[in-house]
Amino acid sequence: MILDIKLYDYDLPEGMIALYPAEPRDDSKLMHLPRHVGSPEHRRFSDILEFLRAGDLLVLNDSRVFPARLHGKKRGTGGRVEIFLLEKFEDGSWEALVRPGRRLPPGADIEFNDRFSATLGDRTDSGGRIVKFHNNGDLMPLIWKYGEVPLPPYITRPPEEKDKARYQTIYAEVTGAVAAPTAGFHFTRTILNKMAGKGVETARLTLHPGLGTFRPITASDISHHRMHPEKFMIPPGTAIAINKAKREGRRVIAVGTTAARALESSCAPDGEVRPSDWRSTELFIRPPYEFKVIDGLLTNFHLPKSTLLLLVSALVGRERLLAAYHQAIKEKYRFYSFGDAMLIL
Repeated sequence: MILDIKLYDYDLPEGMIALYPAEPRDDSKLMHLPRHVGSPEHRRFSDILEFLRAGDLLVLNDSRVFPARLHGKKRGTGGRVEIFLLEKFEDGSWEALVRPGRRLPPGADIEFNDRFSATLGDRTDSGGRIVKFHNNGDLMPLIWKYGEVPLPPYITRPPEEKDKARYQTIYAEVTGAVAAPTAGFHFTRTILNKMAGKGVETARLTLHPGLGTFRPITASDISHHRMHPEKFMIPPGTAIAINKAKREGRRVIAVGTTAARALESSCAPDGEVRPSDWRSTELFIRPPYEFKVIDGLLTNFHLPKSTLLLLVSALVGRERLLAAYHQAIKEKYRFYSFGDAMLIL
């Protein structure tokens, strides 16, 4: 069966990509799309409690983005170098994307300032480079001080210092992501407290979104696409809460496609979610897919021909989703990471 990626395309008018987030966070628009039947309803995110009920369980991804893009100079020539950190290894070295990588051989030294330098190593199987930093202490404070937040490529403005706080959820805790779980951007402490007062439960997991989040599907046949692996963990308490909710017939709602992937990747043959320490998932959720854990999803509006768009299509159907997107364009919703929200429930 050939699944044509062209079926998951749509035209987005220029100017509808959000370059900045809504202020305050919950002032973004919210489209409520019934999962199975019914027309979209247009509200504000601050109205989300009207669609939730006591006993619902929202699963949040508490991944924290770090300022992974570093700008330095090659020692000796002063040539500009950009290092985009991807993953830290147990020996303290990192995998990174390096530009201009082809002109920088292994052994090249990169200086960021007088306290902060690194040496480039060999290339990795995924096309990155090994980077070994010379600083003997905790590197992360220097990264937070001198690094830039890796905003998605469709946000065409330069990064700003305040992005270090705003390109995060308010409950971000576990550092390691180079892309944010953006569906959670809309929550405020007030909304979370009101949810708790209404009897809506929350649980947390961690999945670190990577660069694969932004990569479009280039294969004409969707089945030929391979997902970039992403690391995640499911705490025991979260697995217990989810399994209890499922047994009691209560709704489990994933906040973001990242949380959905982690939960579906952790579902055992008996239908129970298994807790896990760090592991990787390459699960590609696309039509047709039968969801085993989640009953609903809070998400943003995604890029055409993207794996995220296909995941949401698997939940509500391609035609219904694209029709909802066309309504969102008509109603002037803001799209992508800093954009507005959709609640499928």
